[in-house]
Amino acid sequence: MSTAAQTPPAGPVETPETSPETAAAVPGTSAWWFRPVPLARVAVFRVIAYLFIPIDVFLTTSWVRAHADVPTEWYAPLLVGRLLDLPTPTHTVVLVVQWALVVTAVLAATGRAPRLLGTAVFLLYAEWMVIAMSYGKVDHDRIAFLVALAVLPTVGVARFRDRRSSESAGFAMAAVLVAVMLTYFLAAWAKIRFGGWDWPTGATLSRAIVRRGTELSEWTLDVPYLLPAAQWLMIAFELAAPLVLLVRSNRARIGLVAFLLGFHVMVYAGVGIIFLPHCVAILSILPWERLTTARRRTALDPAPAATPASG
Repeated sequence: MSTAAQTPPAGPVETPETSPETAAAVPGTSAWWFRPVPLARVAVFRVIAYLFIPIDVFLTTSWVRAHADVPTEWYAPLLVGRLLDLPTPTHTVVLVVQWALVVTAVLAATGRAPRLLGTAVFLLYAEWMVIAMSYGKVDHDRIAFLVALAVLPTVGVARFRDRRSSESAGFAMAAVLVAVMLTYFLAAWAKIRFGGWDWPTGATLSRAIVRRGTELSEWTLDVPYLLPAAQWLMIAFELAAPLVLLVRSNRARIGLVAFLLGFHVMVYAGVGIIFLPHCVAILSILPWERLTTARRRTALDPAPAATPASG
């Protein structure tokens, strides 16, 4: 019985040298915003983002569920909640939003009806965040993840093995990258605006380590000038965040993600704080299509010829 060899789709195969994603473009221009990226990247990241939502709802921000049992008089809606006249989070409202969000996110992770289900996930998660942040505490680690949920539905159908490049996918990934960058840059601006230059020169990290320090960080309290130097480095790093917009090559993307995630792991090891939704948004920078391409190449490799038996 003979088997026909599988052949790849017709057309030129993109390489790192010929990919339109590596083309030079000034950040902020139309050529940069709509620089095509492979649809497979969106397909993989979409699954990661949507499957993170149940983890976020039940583990990372499980405290939001507790708002179902507090007096509604404590609810002070964010500006978006007031403008859209969103419902007061009663016990029923919180539970309905919670379960509708989880179920819709799991369905969206399958890739079916990406525009409809993706839009529903974004709206439900945005409402979940309004419920979370309308009681006096507003976190800044959700912006990039919210942007990711907002732009993923605009791409439409994207499959793991789809090697085609898409301008809509390029815009979506560029929007998330900008949101990641602004999270860092605006954090530095907020430090300087509200803390002034006392933030990098004061005892900011010392106080954090005294309150939340671990065995991996407490030793730094005994090293003169180390923590103030770290505060200056943090400010410099956040102010330099716009440089991430210049990243083009796959190697640079992997290096950038490793650096950013390493920074957040270090902070978690030192003071027990980690911004998981933001870390998920950072994963959008990775060239996920390389995984699917490698699997496809393995599948297309011909089987080794059988060696004739001797004798």
